[in-house]
Amino acid sequence: MDNTAVLTDRDLAQALLNIKAVTLAPDAPFTWASGLQSPIYCDNRQTLGYPALRRQITAAFAARVAAHNWTVDVVAGTATAGIPHAAWLADRLEKPMAYVRSAPKGHGKENQIEGRVRTGDVVLLVEDLISTGGSALKAVDALRAAGAEVAAVVAIFTYGFPETAQRFTDAQVDLSVLSDFEALQAVALAEGLLSPAAASVLADWQQAPEAWSAAHS
Repeated sequence: MDNTAVLTDRDLAQALLNIKAVTLAPDAPFTWASGLQSPIYCDNRQTLGYPALRRQITAAFAARVAAHNWTVDVVAGTATAGIPHAAWLADRLEKPMAYVRSAPKGHGKENQIEGRVRTGDVVLLVEDLISTGGSALKAVDALRAAGAEVAAVVAIFTYGFPETAQRFTDAQVDLSVLSDFEALQAVALAEGLLSPAAASVLADWQQAPEAWSAAHS
């Protein structure tokens, strides 16, 4: 694997499948923390164990910054899975790094944001996975409340739920992801990891996850 090459969406989908960061189980759905049933499970923390891949992910994030011409003062990660990727990207961009908790600490200074984020700073927020977008948008709210401007949210992978895109539009924050459900499904079909029938099941879930979950509970 070329450590300097920028990943395409399908390259990254293939890599996530190879390292078993993504598991497809249309016949035996997973239960998410929210209680929703899902035929797919994505754990991008697995990328931490693969130095070449994580360098490529960092390079791909940096390429997005350059392509969009984002001005970035600080790179921030969402706690906890976004933190290491934010640190690697901040190092590559030679920028300060911070991270954002899901809620303020219950002790000490009760910080929700750790690291140097000042009023007027332009922050790039790094997330590992976008599902409903709730955790990333909470972090966006916290950064804005601290007086920062959020240039964009970047993430490794998204399930691509239609309502999620609308949430980011409503919040007036750009979302840029390296790979997504469509790329993953295409690779899985090409590799014989999904039958056409199973791919149809996943497509039904992706378009209406709550209804699909209710039907499979």
